[in-house]
Amino acid sequence: MPATQSPAFAKAVEESRTLKQKPETQELLDLYALFKQGTQDPPFEQAEKPGMFDLKNKAKYNAWSAIAEQGLSAEEAQERYVKLVESLKEKYGVEA
Repeated sequence: MPATQSPAFAKAVEESRTLKQKPETQELLDLYALFKQGTQDPPFEQAEKPGMFDLKNKAKYNAWSAIAEQGLSAEEAQERYVKLVESLKEKYGVEA
């Protein structure tokens, strides 16, 4: 069952789409992992593991796995996502 999204998290998700520049690869992986852990849709334990040659999705899965292994709750992941988006807004700016 998907986790309830806080208003701040929902706003940060929208704001992440308005960055003036595409974030660096690691920043994108962090955003992905925190988003997936924050929404729990599906929970990590039920997520399908990507194939051996699916390198892009394997990197995303591994980033999410690292967050899940920390035992981060959905609420904690949402808080970290909001903080990350705020730092990316400062770094890259947002489109009006």
